[in-house]
Amino acid sequence: MSLTLDTYRLLGRSGLRVSPLALGTATFGTEWGWGAAEDEARRLFDRYVEHGGNFIDTATTYTEGSSERLLGAFARRRREGLVLATKYSTLRRPDDPNSGGPHRKSLFASVESSLRRLNTDYIDLLYLHVWDFSTPVEEILRGLDDLVRQGKVLYVAMSNVPAWQVSRMQAIAELRGWSPLVALQIEYSLAERTGERDLIPMAREMGLGVVPYSPLAGGLLSGKYRRSDLAGEPAASEGSTRKSFNAALGMVTERTLGIADVVKDVATELGRTPAQVGLAWTLHNPAVTAPVIGARTLAQLDDNLGALDTGLTAAQLSRLDAAGAIGPGIPHAYLAGDHGRGATRGDLKIQLRA
Repeated sequence: MSLTLDTYRLLGRSGLRVSPLALGTATFGTEWGWGAAEDEARRLFDRYVEHGGNFIDTATTYTEGSSERLLGAFARRRREGLVLATKYSTLRRPDDPNSGGPHRKSLFASVESSLRRLNTDYIDLLYLHVWDFSTPVEEILRGLDDLVRQGKVLYVAMSNVPAWQVSRMQAIAELRGWSPLVALQIEYSLAERTGERDLIPMAREMGLGVVPYSPLAGGLLSGKYRRSDLAGEPAASEGSTRKSFNAALGMVTERTLGIADVVKDVATELGRTPAQVGLAWTLHNPAVTAPVIGARTLAQLDDNLGALDTGLTAAQLSRLDAAGAIGPGIPHAYLAGDHGRGATRGDLKIQLRA
């Protein structure tokens, strides 16, 4: 495998061409305690675009709005050549319950806010960010379709939504002639593979391009965590706020550190960095369109971009697969003839990597 940022891929069942690595901008701004200040964020944007990158990911509430604002300023002179993706539904004002959620009022207000911050007339790709289990799907789909018909949004997508709801929405959109979903953003990495059970097969069947976020498991696969982090010892390095945050989420376990050890071993064999190997594993999955990378420094970004020409042998892929293997669950284990006893991700390997 040898890719470049201008080895463009089609996003799902659409004609939209995007880079094989998306630039995540949750690091644009310092409001969350670990991001990049404006000058460094500008350097990250320029480096990505100068290498041919065109797919940039943000959200209305990333770094309290600074992410969209900075991205809008940086993209102003290059707007037409970029695919800007943002998200709605997270709460924008703590004292206003209608400033969040997937419903129509939240949708239209959030999009108008994003358009102002991004300094643009249209959003290329709009995700529903977080499912709320209460808004009728017809309300969501009709609202999204109205925005597409108005020209304010070009393509629509889902993030953090159950597979059965996504497939249901895609069927309803098709039957009613509304704008179809073209992408699915989910957490997916060697350390988090539950999406292989239903979300990823569903996306392939329904024509959605998979855009993984946290493909390095919050930095865990890059080797920044140690066994000492299991004991809750405070991190002394720069960025310790984020390390503490990820540790609090339960991302640092004996299992995930064991996966990181295998990634490191393969990286040593190849003369590459662990981050490059972790990203390369994700890029080898044909269901994946473009992982979202979230660099805070130019060094981190350059390291991540090195994954594009990091080749993995079949034996190395098998070792990495085995390190992070999960059981396929019901009904997949039953249908594979295992009846839930000891089946692993290998039973789904053919359909996921065929």
